[in-house]
Parts: sequence; structure tokens; C-alpha cells
Amino acid sequence: MNPYHFTVFNQKPGYKAIARQKNKRIKGIMVVRKDSNYADLQGLDGSKLAFPSPAAFAASVVPRANLTQKGIEFDPKYVSSHDSVYLNVAKGIFPAGGGVIRTFNNTDPAVRDQLKVLWTTDGYTPHAVAVGPNVSSEAAATLQQALVDMGADPEGAELLKKINFKAFTPAEDADWDDVRGLNITLLDHML
Repeated sequence: MNPYHFTVFNQKPGYKAIARQKNKRIKGIMVVRKDSNYADLQGLDGSKLAFPSPAAFAASVVPRANLTQKGIEFDPKYVSSHDSVYLNVAKGIFPAGGGVIRTFNNTDPAVRDQLKVLWTTDGYTPHAVAVGPNVSSEAAATLQQALVDMGADPEGAELLKKINFKAFTPAEDADWDDVRGLNITLLDHML
């Protein structure tokens, strides 16, 4: 689950982290048109900004939290996907929008070539592989070991390659303290 979702569902109903992508930090970006005059986030004060969805961690939650921490007023508009963010910014419908480097690099070159990355977030612990509170510790340990061993097995390594992972590493709940430190309250109503 996405890093923020994990911090919420770790509290209630008590999901436990068992693994995460090895040697990975997740970062969000804010993009603007290449021909724009924006030099920093402060230039976006008072703007309507595009984001893929309210709970997209790196592309939406983290950039919005940073904008708010910096005192930048903005009106978030949710356009359903990363590709829609990039297209809307390229067309000039919004002055800027949130995404992640992977989706930005994979977007249609005709769109991507009209854009530039204005700002990049800090890196955060990536998505969690977690088990529910009713999963036995023995089953969780077996699953964790199977995930960690995938990178050393040729068949497992091939499966990981298909999702652009090199390996999993064991995880514990405290690995997401960096995400908790953002003090995001988006899903507090679920607790």
C-alpha cells in the first residue's frame, strides 16, 4: 500500500509491515511548462494546481503538504491520473501539477517535452507490503522471507524486473516514521 495509507492502516486496524522495495526512496515532483516564468514554488501562490488524486502519496499528498508548510495558497484540482496532470499542464489549463519522476519519464514525449520539473520532494520510504492483524506471525515471516529471497532467485528476479524492482528488503513499522513526520491528516476520519 502507498506509504501514507500504510501509516493510517497500521494504526487501525493494525496492519504490520513485512517488506518494502530495497534501496528505494519515493519522491514527488511539481512540473510546469518549459516556457513558463516559474522559478520556484512561491510563484504558484494563489493558483489552481493539478494533482492525480487526493491520496496519491508522492504526486499529491507530499507536494500539497510542502506547499501548505511553505504558506503557499493553492486550489487543488484532481484530474484522475499522472498522465492527465502532465497533459493539463502542457495545454496550459493549470500552471503546475504533481507527479513522480517515473511517470513523467514514461509520459508521451510530445507532452513531456513541453514540461520541466520545477521542484522535487525529499525522498520517503516507499510502498509497504503489509499483512493484516489476523495473519499469524509465522505466516508473515514465511511471506517476508519469500519476498526477500526473490532477488536471489532467477525466476523471482525476472518477476521483479517486470515491476522495475531489484529486490525487496525486510521492513518494520518504524520504517515509515518519515511519513508519519509529515503530520498528514487526510484520512484521520478513518481512525
